[in-house]
Amino acid sequence: MTSEKVAQYGRLEPMLAALEALVRCESPSDDLAACRSVVSLASDIATRVLGVPAQIKEIEGRPVFWWGAESPDVVILAHLDTVWPKGSYQPLWEVNGDVLRGPGTFDMKAGFIQALYALKGIEGSVALIATTDEETGSHSSRALIKEVSSKAKAVLVLEASLNGKVKTGRKGTAMYQIAVHGLASHAGLEPEKGINATTEIAHIILKLSALENSEHGTTVVPTLLSSGNTTNTVPDLATLDIDARSFSQSELERVDREIRTIVAVNPQARIEVTGGLNRPPLQPAATAALYERAEKVAAAIGMPPLGSAEVGGASDGNFAAAAGAQVLDGLGAVGGGAHAPNEWVSISSMQPRSDFLHAFIKDLLS
Repeated sequence: MTSEKVAQYGRLEPMLAALEALVRCESPSDDLAACRSVVSLASDIATRVLGVPAQIKEIEGRPVFWWGAESPDVVILAHLDTVWPKGSYQPLWEVNGDVLRGPGTFDMKAGFIQALYALKGIEGSVALIATTDEETGSHSSRALIKEVSSKAKAVLVLEASLNGKVKTGRKGTAMYQIAVHGLASHAGLEPEKGINATTEIAHIILKLSALENSEHGTTVVPTLLSSGNTTNTVPDLATLDIDARSFSQSELERVDREIRTIVAVNPQARIEVTGGLNRPPLQPAATAALYERAEKVAAAIGMPPLGSAEVGGASDGNFAAAAGAQVLDGLGAVGGGAHAPNEWVSISSMQPRSDFLHAFIKDLLS
């Protein structure tokens, strides 16, 4: 190993130790106690790294990590919750060469740690804010995100990169559940006296597929499906979850209208629709200025071009852009496998990404 490599990994050692502690503190979104623990730990880490603890705010009953200015010009946006139930990802921490694995490493605890270290030596109106309900739609934190973003000059989102590229566009999202209420009867003796909720939900699934529009990247995906109670009974209830996404807000609104006006084939069946629009699209117009500036900063510090991409996943950057902020997303980890059993982060990328973020924040504050 060259002396340059030794120096690099020497700098990385405390960063990796902090990340390991954060990853081992499992924090699924729906486990409020776990989310409180991870925010408390993150504040302890901030004290060691930056010399000042974070505030731990209670926003609609959920903990939020907040380090820095109360009304920042530059907002660094992150989240500390993950999709992994406790004990579902094993081993919790594994390093193999340049690859580290663990639940929430890529999405997005490595990005949080990179941001924390990027703030070393930074002076000015900046705040690192990390929520704990991003993975479930940010229902508690979205108002806070919109408020702080509306007053900021720039919002930098530390979600994971796409093969190193920052994200200059994201689809908007909508989430629904359709329940079909039928009527139970004996499947063998008198099925004609029942109203089959399974059959009705099947017709609905076919209608949903017709709502997609490839021109705008509009997808309407049936996900979780449940129906019936026993094998010899006409099902009296079926439920279907739906994930809808598009780069176009008008498309999301069209899909919303269509879903809410679905009718049953059997007029005696009752359809109930819950859910609705969640995150608006993150449009390239909201990211163009910061992306151009970021590439200039990267060139100035001798870093290869970042590159950019528009992606189907949504983030809290969507809310920030909707509040009128200039946004740049995907500034976090390099790796892959978000929400997958092979979730991983490139160790060698962490320090350069953190160094770039440090330079970018300084440029934005100048």
